[in-house]
Amino acid sequence: MKIFIPRESDAAEQRAPLVPDAVKRLVELGAEVEIEGGLGRSIDCEDESYASSGAGVSGDRAASLGAADLVIRLGAPSAEDIEALKAGAIHISHLDPFRRRRLIAALARKGISAICMELIPRTTLAQKMDSLSSQASLGGYVAVILAAERLKKIFPMMMTPAGTIAASRVFVVGAGVAGLQAIATARRLGARVEAFDTRPAVEEQVQSLGARFVKIDVGETGQTRDGYAKELTEEQIRKQREAMARHCAAADVVITTAQVFGRAAPRIVTGEMLAGMKPGSVVVDMAVETGGNVEGSHAGEEVVIGGVRVIGLTRLPARVAVHASQMYASNIVNLIEHFWNKDNATLNLDLEDEIMQGCLLTHQGEVRNETIRHLIGADKEEV
Repeated sequence: MKIFIPRESDAAEQRAPLVPDAVKRLVELGAEVEIEGGLGRSIDCEDESYASSGAGVSGDRAASLGAADLVIRLGAPSAEDIEALKAGAIHISHLDPFRRRRLIAALARKGISAICMELIPRTTLAQKMDSLSSQASLGGYVAVILAAERLKKIFPMMMTPAGTIAASRVFVVGAGVAGLQAIATARRLGARVEAFDTRPAVEEQVQSLGARFVKIDVGETGQTRDGYAKELTEEQIRKQREAMARHCAAADVVITTAQVFGRAAPRIVTGEMLAGMKPGSVVVDMAVETGGNVEGSHAGEEVVIGGVRVIGLTRLPARVAVHASQMYASNIVNLIEHFWNKDNATLNLDLEDEIMQGCLLTHQGEVRNETIRHLIGADKEEV
């Protein structure tokens, strides 16, 4: 099987989909691996390091795409790259399927078997393949580091001859993978940390990290079978905001991580809540790419609203691109190894496997995911 890894189409992307060690693992499986020249330059991996791991280096992107049996990338392909693929090829990457409907339809029309990394099931067996979790964990870390750099205070309590400095207070909204890493990082830096999540089941995890779990009674809540928080009603959101306003007002840093898979992020921090915060406070909206949790946040920007700095920077994991690339590469290779047929050195698209059933988005000219198929049929406009 011939595997090709092109450079990312988006020049702003600093991560690489595979690192040399991951290439070596694929070559050891019996795959023929080729990378596009310059693939790892953004993470200080030159072509020679990939070549020494057994990869060929291509200077003709279109030709290599057309010859590949399997293409691996981090982000979604461009329309031109899809056209360059041969029918029946396998493509693995993040595809943003709920917002890139035309792209998904194009992959199906071309006869591409597209494995969508966002749709990897959140099961124990698939955990080592779950790139959403691996990248979200790094994003939670980066969010805290950004906040600590922007805040005009230190995080830890310090007792000095000049007096005692109180610890900064951090309030984390959402205790999923990103939120838990944000909590852990803020605690390591010495902050007093509070956290809230609509799922009572995560209270123990929050407390195990040394943070205080904030209990807000909004009625019946829970999580989906994939571990995501269920969407709240308007009345539940209103109650949540009223209680959270007090915690935001007391905090020096607020980090919001709340997202609902496949839908716009819920608006949690309102302009009124920002107005109640201390001047100089910092808010990091980790959900800004899917609509934002914070009123007034803008994707890719930092704005000051009433003296409060609201950070809406995107692609937080890419700010630690070396480790983000290593973790994504490991997710990819773990996925391939799980489905690898050692007898003929090919990737087996086992349609009876629960993991493959979840993540194989297009195959043999069809969109397999029922929800995405319905969205494409109901709305031809790309969101």
